[in-house]
Amino acid sequence: MTYSSRFSLLALFLVAAPPAARATVRLPRLVSSHMVLQRSAPLPLWGWAAPGEAVQVTFRGKTAQTKAGSDRRWALTLPAQPAGGPFALTIQGTNTIQLTDVLVGDVWLASGQSNMEWPLRDAAGGAAAAAAANHPQIRLFNVPNRAELRPQTELAGGDWQVCTPQSAAGFSAVAYYFGRELQERYKVPVGLIAAEWGGTVAEAWTSAEALRKLPEFQSRLASLAQQTGSFAQEQTAYVTRLSTWQRSPEGQDQGLLPGQPTWADPNLPTATWKTMPLPGQWEASTPELHDFDGIVWLRRDLTLPASAAGQPLTLSLAQVDDADSTFFNGVAVGGIRGYSALRRYTVPANLVRAGRNVVTVRVTDTGSGGGIWGKPSDMSATVGGTVVPLAGEWLYRPAFAPGSRPRPPYPGGPQNEPTALFNGMIAPLLPYTLKGVIWYQGESNAERAEQYQTLFPTMIQDWRTRWQQPALPFLFVQLAGYQYDPDSPSDPDWARLREAQRQTSRTVPHTGMAVALDLGNADDIHPRNKQDVGHRLALQARRAAYSDNTVTSSGPTFEKLTTTGNRLTLSFSNLGGGLVLKPTADGATSFAIAGPDKRFVWARAEVQGNTVVLQAEVVPNPVAVRYAWGNNRPATLYNKAGLPAPPFRSDSWSQ
Repeated sequence: MTYSSRFSLLALFLVAAPPAARATVRLPRLVSSHMVLQRSAPLPLWGWAAPGEAVQVTFRGKTAQTKAGSDRRWALTLPAQPAGGPFALTIQGTNTIQLTDVLVGDVWLASGQSNMEWPLRDAAGGAAAAAAANHPQIRLFNVPNRAELRPQTELAGGDWQVCTPQSAAGFSAVAYYFGRELQERYKVPVGLIAAEWGGTVAEAWTSAEALRKLPEFQSRLASLAQQTGSFAQEQTAYVTRLSTWQRSPEGQDQGLLPGQPTWADPNLPTATWKTMPLPGQWEASTPELHDFDGIVWLRRDLTLPASAAGQPLTLSLAQVDDADSTFFNGVAVGGIRGYSALRRYTVPANLVRAGRNVVTVRVTDTGSGGGIWGKPSDMSATVGGTVVPLAGEWLYRPAFAPGSRPRPPYPGGPQNEPTALFNGMIAPLLPYTLKGVIWYQGESNAERAEQYQTLFPTMIQDWRTRWQQPALPFLFVQLAGYQYDPDSPSDPDWARLREAQRQTSRTVPHTGMAVALDLGNADDIHPRNKQDVGHRLALQARRAAYSDNTVTSSGPTFEKLTTTGNRLTLSFSNLGGGLVLKPTADGATSFAIAGPDKRFVWARAEVQGNTVVLQAEVVPNPVAVRYAWGNNRPATLYNKAGLPAPPFRSDSWSQ
C-alpha cells in the first residue's frame, strides 16, 4: 500500500469515527458545572483523553497544561485559590468544555450508614427546613450506591446541584444541617458530597491495601481477589438457585403445607420444638439461627382466669423484625410489615378462653436481625383487669431446614463485603480536595467493638493517605441511644462500640466526636433529630478544621479518677463553664461504681466544683466507674454549654 493510500484510509476513518472514538476530552462526574472547589489548597483536576493528547485548563486567569497518558488519563493541579465565585472553568483538548457557576469554598465529604443517609424530608422538622433551603452558596452531590470488587475511576451517576428545596429534601439531613451552619458562620461557599449506604460495615468503606494490615480480613480479601465475576453476576446466579429451591419441596413453609394442620393450630404437638428467650433477636440467642434469614414460627401457651373467658383481649408483642402473622388459638388476629412498628392486636372475645390459650407468631426475617425485640414490658396479654406478661421462653421452629436454603454469596449483601464501597463510592472521588469528612456509622459493627478499635482508625488513616491529606479533619458521631437496658448495670455491645469511638477521638489526631446519646430513640435505630447532630458536628469542625480554640465543641470529657476511702472523685476537661448534673425523674444519674470484685452498682453522684463525687454504701472500696454504660442509659452529665458528656469507663476489664 502506498503512503498516499494509507493517508486516505486514515482520513476516511477519522471522518467516519463517532465522537467517542476520536477521544475527546472527558471529565469525571464530580468535575462539572455548579461544583465547589476547595479554597486555599492546590486543586487537582483530572479526566480522560486520547493517549498523548494535550489538555489545557484555565481558571480565574490561571492556566495549567498536561498530556494524557497511555491509559488515557490526564491529571493536573491548579494553584490554590481564595473563596469566591461563581466562575467559569475551561478545559481544552481536541474539544472544549466550558464549566459554569463554579464556586471556591469548603468541600466536605459526608459518609457512613443509614443515619447519615437519612433524608432531610424525613427528619424532625425536615419538611419545613427543606422548604426554606434556598442556599445558592451551598452545593450538593449525591453519590449513587455502588458496590464493586475493584476500585473504580468513575461514579455510577450523580451531579452537582444548587441547594434548593427540591434538591435538599432528599439529601442527607445531617450533612445539610452541618453544611448550612458552617456556611452561615464562615460566609464561604460549601460543597457537600454525600456517599452513604444504610446498614453497612466500616470494612466495606476501607481499601484492600489498608485492610491487608488487619489479619482478620486477609482470608476474605484473598477470596475476593480470586473472584472473576462481578458482584452483580454472582448475585444473579444466586437468585436463580434460590428461585429453584423455593419451588422445591424443601423450600416450602412446612407450617403451611396443604392438607396438614398449620403450626398455629393450638392442638399441634410441639414436643420437638426448641426454645428461645424473647424479646431478642434470634441471631444472638440461638446458635442454630445465628445467620438465618427466612421464616420462624414462635409459640407459647397463655393461661387465663375464668373471668377472662369471652372478653376481648389486647395482645402486645413489642416489635417484630421484619414482618409477622399473628394467631390466637389458631385464628389470625393481625400482621404488620416493618421492624420498628409496635404490635398491638385486638383478639375477639369469642376466641378468648379460660385456662390454656395459644399465641403463635409467624416471623419473616428478610435480612440482618430477626425475631421479636424491644422492651419486655411491651410483651403482654391484657384482658379485663388482668395483665399476663409474655416475655420469657417461647417455642420456636424454622419453617424449613436452615441448611437447605442456598447460601448467598454475600450474606450481608455485596455492600457489606470488605472494600466494596471504597471501590465503588470513595475511590472515584479521588483526588478531589476536601476540607474534611463527617462520618456517622458503627451500628453495623456493634457486635465487633474490639475489632472496631483498630478498624476505624485504620479506615481514617486510609482515607487520609488516599487523599494525600495527612491532617484531614475527620469528625464522627458517637452512636445514639437505642434499645432498652435492664435495671442493673450491664455491658452491652453498643456500650463497647461507643468506647471504641471515644478512644479513637482521644488517640487519632485531627478527629472530633459528636455525642448523640441523648438524641436517640430506644424504639428506633433512626432517631429523627438530625439538626442537633449536624450542629454538634459543626462545633467539632470549628475546632478541628477551622482552628477556633474559643469554641466549646464537646461535653465534659473524663480525664482522671481519684479514690478517697469509699468515694471516687472524677475530673474532667471541656468544662464549658462548669458541670451540670441532670438526674432523671427517679433520681438516676447513670453512674455505676465497682470494687475489686468488678461488680458494678448504681452510685450517688454530686457535682463539687469541677469534679463529680461518687459513692455507694455497698461498695466500701471503689476502684472503677462507668457512666451511661449501656444501650440507652440517660445522659445526665452536661457542661453549661449544654453539651453531654460521652459515655465512658475508667476500667479496662474485658467484661
